[in-house]
Amino acid sequence: MLRASEACERAGFPTSSLVCEGFLGQAAATSVGLGMPNLPVAMIPGHPGAQSVAELRANVHNVTAPQVIENLLLQPASREILAEPGAREIVFGGTFEEVNAHFYEREWSDGLPIVPPTLEKIETFLSFTDRVPEESLGILLPENRAATIWAVAVNGVMAGCRPEYMPILVALVEAMADPVYGVEHSGNTPGADTLIILNGPIIKDLNFNYTQGVLRDGFMANTSVGRFWRLALRNIAGFLPHKTDKGTFGNSFRVVLAENEDALARIGWPPHSVDMGFAAGDNVVTISRQTSGAVMASVTGSTPEEMMPYIADGVGKQTGWEIVFTVGSLSIGTLRPVLVLSPILAETLARAGWSKDDVKRYLFEHARMAAWRVEAFTEKWADFRIGSLERQVNLGRLPQDFHTSDDPNRLVPIVLKPDDFIVLVAGDPLRTNAYTFGHNGYLGFPTAKRIKLPEGWADRMRQE
Repeated sequence: MLRASEACERAGFPTSSLVCEGFLGQAAATSVGLGMPNLPVAMIPGHPGAQSVAELRANVHNVTAPQVIENLLLQPASREILAEPGAREIVFGGTFEEVNAHFYEREWSDGLPIVPPTLEKIETFLSFTDRVPEESLGILLPENRAATIWAVAVNGVMAGCRPEYMPILVALVEAMADPVYGVEHSGNTPGADTLIILNGPIIKDLNFNYTQGVLRDGFMANTSVGRFWRLALRNIAGFLPHKTDKGTFGNSFRVVLAENEDALARIGWPPHSVDMGFAAGDNVVTISRQTSGAVMASVTGSTPEEMMPYIADGVGKQTGWEIVFTVGSLSIGTLRPVLVLSPILAETLARAGWSKDDVKRYLFEHARMAAWRVEAFTEKWADFRIGSLERQVNLGRLPQDFHTSDDPNRLVPIVLKPDDFIVLVAGDPLRTNAYTFGHNGYLGFPTAKRIKLPEGWADRMRQE
C-alpha cells in the first residue's frame, strides 16, 4: 500500500494509506525507507479480523474516514530524514562494553555482544573476496538501502564470523537481494525465519558441522553465519522489531544446515544444490523461509514401507495454514516443505532401491490433508478465500488431484507436484530421526546462489 502511495505522491496525486493500528510503526519506518517520511496514513483501529461488521463499520466511520478526508485535502507536514553515517566513518570509540551499549541503543545489535567492526577487521574480511567494497549486490527493502560488499563485511565482523566465511556471506546477500526470494516479506506477522542450506567442498574447508548436532548452535561456522543473516536483515535491509519486523511470535536465527555429502555420495543421491540446478561439487547456498519445525524421533523399520508412513505423517501434519500457498489465495503452488533425513534413514531407503525422487513421490501421495480441513483454512479459520477446491479445479488453477470426489474427508496433496518437496540429508549418522519444516510459500521462496571463491583461495586460506 505505501509503495503504491509513494508512486502516486511523486506523480502529484494525494493519497491516504489505510493502516491497521498495529502497523503504524511499520508504516512510519517504511515511509522513511521510501524517501517520503511524511506519507499520510489513516488508522484502522484494532484488527479487522477480530471485529464484527458493526464494530468495523463504526471504527471506519468515526476514525478512519475523517483521517482519509484530511489526508486528501491537507498538505502533510514536512519531516526530515536523518543522514546515515558514511561507510568508512568512525561512529563511536570506547571500551568493548561501551561499543556494545552504543550499538544496542541504536538498534544495530541483536542484543547479544557483537564484535566491534573496526576498519582493520573489515579490511581483513575484504581480503577474502575479489569484489570491490563499494559494489552493490542489490537494493533491499524496506529501507531501500544498497547491500554493498562493505556492508556485508561489517555485519560479518559483528556476527563473529571468520574472515574466510566472506564468500558465503556475499552469496547469502546476493540471494537476499534476489526478487524471487522476497526479502520484503521478512517482517510478516507469522514470524517465519530463514533456513540456510549449504552444499559443496566449502563445508569441510571451513569446518561446518553436518553430522551430530546439525541445527544446534555450538559450531562457529554454522552459528556465526546464521547470526550474520539476522544482522544483515536488521542493518542492511532494515528489519527492526516493533517497527518493520512485525513477527507476532518470531523465530530466533537458525544456524546453517550443511548437508552430509559423504553420505549422499555413498547412496548415490544428489545433493540439494543439484536439485537447485547447480553441478555436483559446486559450492552453493540456498535460503528459504520456514514457518516451523518438528522432529520425527525414533523412526522404526528396515524397509521404506515400514519407515515412510511415520515420516509422511510428520511432514503432512507440519503443514497447517501454509496450505494456502498451494491451493490459492496468497499464491498457487509456492509451498516447499522440507524433510531432513538422518544418514542412516537415507541409507536404509537407498538400500531398498529408493531414490530421492521416490521419497518425494511417496510424500506427495501420502503426506496429505483432508479436503474439509483445507477449505476450513481458506474459508473459515484463516480467511484466505478460494471458494472451494472444486472451484479452483474447475477454473484450471489446481490439478484434478484436489477434487476427485465430493467427499469432504478425501485426502488431497499439500503441494502441486512431488518435486515441490525439499529432501535433505544431515544429522547424527547413526540415529533414526527425521526433521520437517513448514514453509512460508512465496514469502521466502527457495533461492540458491553459487559461492564464488576469490583468486588464490587456497593461498589465502594458508595465510589465515
